[in-house]
Amino acid sequence: MQYRPLGRTGLTVSSICLGTMTFGEQNSEAEGFAQMDMALDHGVNFLDAAELYPSPPKPETQGRTEEIVGNWVKARGLRDKVIVATKVIGRSEMTWFRNDGSEGRLTKAQIDEAIDKSLRRLKMDYVDLYQVHWPEREVSGFGSNPTRFVRVPPKADETPIEDILGYLDDLVTAGKVRHVGLSNESSWGLMRFVAGAEVGKGPRVASIQNAYSLVNRIFEVNLAEACDREDVSLLAYSPLAQGYLTGKYENGALPKGSRKQLFNRLQRYEKPGTAEAISTYVAIARDFGVDPALFANAFVTSRPFVTSNIVGATSTEQLKVAIASASFDFTSEMEAAVDAAHQLHGNPCP
Repeated sequence: MQYRPLGRTGLTVSSICLGTMTFGEQNSEAEGFAQMDMALDHGVNFLDAAELYPSPPKPETQGRTEEIVGNWVKARGLRDKVIVATKVIGRSEMTWFRNDGSEGRLTKAQIDEAIDKSLRRLKMDYVDLYQVHWPEREVSGFGSNPTRFVRVPPKADETPIEDILGYLDDLVTAGKVRHVGLSNESSWGLMRFVAGAEVGKGPRVASIQNAYSLVNRIFEVNLAEACDREDVSLLAYSPLAQGYLTGKYENGALPKGSRKQLFNRLQRYEKPGTAEAISTYVAIARDFGVDPALFANAFVTSRPFVTSNIVGATSTEQLKVAIASASFDFTSEMEAAVDAAHQLHGNPCP
């Protein structure tokens, strides 16, 4: 396992981060424990959760993921051995997160309520990394980095980024949060947070958690340079494009128990041109004699601008393949083949 600096925090995280959004829905607590045990045994010291999880979000299950992660950390006595990240929701019409039934906003009251609930579920006094799951402001597409920009007028109740940074600073001062990060954010949003920290509005963001995969390399367009120069770590999520890059959905296949079969929420990876792109990358992996899931994960883990690859699995067998990407040699020949395919297919899944 490789270990890489998390921004300017002084923390060092494993190049593989265990994503936990299936815990409490697709995975039981026992299965979650087994995954975390395996990850730890292979050198993973980084766990990522969210108040939203498990996914898909619904009031009946909300918060179970943090509870399972917290139960495991407490049962194993590992609080000082693992780096735990979680997230607060951004602007949302979902009303079951807050006690008064409010829609999600990044106000001081909502952020304070969110962190206190997360800490109770996690059974912790603090989290190592607290992330804004998605922006407070309206954006032209989820993930904030569309291939085609659509102007969205600001909402009247939009919370300024400088204010959000100040509210997060209060959590750091109170000792509830060690470091802060972003998720599904754009280069403009990132730089506004960085600029706010530079003039004393709050803590410097340590990381940005955005989607990144063979079929979504939008991060490279401008965020990569911003993060490189500002020492902001990319925590890459969805390296397998919600499972599509494993090849299991090829030719219309619908495996029983898969996320698509269970929830049919994979539209981000079902846009025009995606099937052709995905089949191309799956074929490239097989041409090199490599399991497509290992190949896709290894591509992400091997990128010089990726601090940690957030992998997700519903079985320890899947997790074993994902973890193996940390030691896989992604060759120059593989990179050339991938880049040639990207030249033809671009980023069909932003």
